[in-house]
Amino acid sequence: MALPEVNTILYTTSLGKHTRPVFRQAVQQAIANNARIIMLHVVEPVGELGRALIQNYLPEDLVKQMHDEGINEIKKQMEARIAEFCQEELSSLPETPQLNIEFRIEEGNHADTILMVAEQANVDLIVMGNENRIGHHSHTPRQVNRQASVPVLVVPTGKKYQ
Repeated sequence: MALPEVNTILYTTSLGKHTRPVFRQAVQQAIANNARIIMLHVVEPVGELGRALIQNYLPEDLVKQMHDEGINEIKKQMEARIAEFCQEELSSLPETPQLNIEFRIEEGNHADTILMVAEQANVDLIVMGNENRIGHHSHTPRQVNRQASVPVLVVPTGKKYQ
C-alpha cells in the first residue's frame, strides 16, 4: 500500500494572536509535501435577533456594503499575516520556499464549515489550533477530528507553545 499523499492542506485560523504555531505546522507540512494551503477563516453568522435589529435600523444596501467591507478587511488581515510570517520566518532560510496559499472566508458554524470546505476542496490534511490553557479547550477541534474523513493535525496554541 502506498503512503498517503498530501497535496492540499486546509489550515483553519481564528486570526487570534496565538495562531502562529499552527501556521508554522501548516507551512512545514506544505514544504515537506510540496502541497498548497487553503487558509480558512470562519465567521459565525449574525443571529436572528441581530439580523432583525440591523434590518430595522439600516437600509439593506448599507448592510450588504458593511458585510462586504468586513469580509475584505478580514482578507487583507490574512494576507498581511502571511506576508509578515514570510518576512520574519522564511526569509532567513537558505532557499526561501514558495508558498501556494488560497484565502477563504466562509460564514457558518465553525466545525460544520471546516468539514464542508475540506470535502469541497478535497483536502488531504486539516491543520488547526486548540487552546492549551487549562479549562479553555475549544470543542471545534474535537468535532472536526471526530467527523473528518482526512487526518487532522491539532496544534496547541497559547503562550506556552510558540
